[in-house]
Amino acid sequence: MAAAAYRSGEDLTNEVDGREHKYSPRQNSVAHKAIFVAGGGTADRSDLWNGAEASEKRKDARTGREWVLALPCELTREQRAELTDSFARELVDRYGVAVDVAVHLPGDEGDDRNHHAHVMTTTRPVERGADGRLSFGEKSTIELSDKKRASMGLGKAADEVKEVRQLWANLA
Repeated sequence: MAAAAYRSGEDLTNEVDGREHKYSPRQNSVAHKAIFVAGGGTADRSDLWNGAEASEKRKDARTGREWVLALPCELTREQRAELTDSFARELVDRYGVAVDVAVHLPGDEGDDRNHHAHVMTTTRPVERGADGRLSFGEKSTIELSDKKRASMGLGKAADEVKEVRQLWANLA
């Protein structure tokens, strides 16, 4: 929840422990943000990440995965947003997970070409139920152990991470 609040520049409250994460003062550093779910829909950020937290039973469970993307400085603001959104939609299509995108502007101190994006995915596929609420499935294939992946006829998770990196390289 804290990561989602920080990346998006929003104030979010974790319903599991009641902690408030207040990052709205950062909102000027966020050039673009969006959430994608299967079926072409979107979701409320608080509902998404509180749902991701609630779907885990272990206190040490991973609720999300983050991809940090360097964005070409030669692109316009709109082109950077579209490039990042395209990557997010590919992840939704591939894994069925929900994807939370935040494109950040370069910091005041540092390289003014450092446009980058934080792409956070849930670790479980997400669908919208008949009642309109988000429904979280079993762990997505990229999150499974290599032993479990092998039993399903899949390769190693590290190889899948390389494939996702290649996907980003091709899109960029």
